[in-house]
Amino acid sequence: MLDRRLFLGAAVLGAMSLGRAPRGMARAEAFTAAQLNEFGPEARMIGKRVGLWDVTETAWDGPDAAPVTTTGLVAERRMLGALLQEIIRPATDTAHALVARTDLLTYDRLTAQWQYVSFDARGPDGLMLAASDNRGDGVSIAFSFQPFASPGPGPIVTGQLLRLRQVITVRGADRDVKQQYFTPADGTGREWLGHQYDYRRRV
Repeated sequence: MLDRRLFLGAAVLGAMSLGRAPRGMARAEAFTAAQLNEFGPEARMIGKRVGLWDVTETAWDGPDAAPVTTTGLVAERRMLGALLQEIIRPATDTAHALVARTDLLTYDRLTAQWQYVSFDARGPDGLMLAASDNRGDGVSIAFSFQPFASPGPGPIVTGQLLRLRQVITVRGADRDVKQQYFTPADGTGREWLGHQYDYRRRV
């Protein structure tokens, strides 16, 4: 008499080879390229962050440094297709002559991850690229940046390689917080909160 387990295994393999999932086994959802190019829930989520926001920026030069806080900044946010563009500038700079920082945020539905690029005009760090490991929980998004070189502390360039991770947290309909954590390549592995942007939507 044939072993029943062998018979069931053969049936499963046969169904898979014919391109159909056996009864009780779910088949992965299929998408077209056009569907993945449409707005998903992630794009709709960041679309709700469009508008003008007051920004308080706090910076720490090192793990034990005192915070330096800057106010009087605003962030302009708008959607460019599925990209959320953010420009940080002084509130009085309506001509965009003194833009301090700009970034782009999008969700790649093909790779199922968030992608991010930023450029800070206040330093020589260049373009900074980051991506998430997953889609997040709808409240916070965690990014890892490519290691980058920093000029180092003080007026003279000494050079310092850093790792950076960033967490964007939605604190409600009218508040976001962006936090950046730095780890220098100095053998200590000590991480510190180096930058924080606190956004409050203008009414």
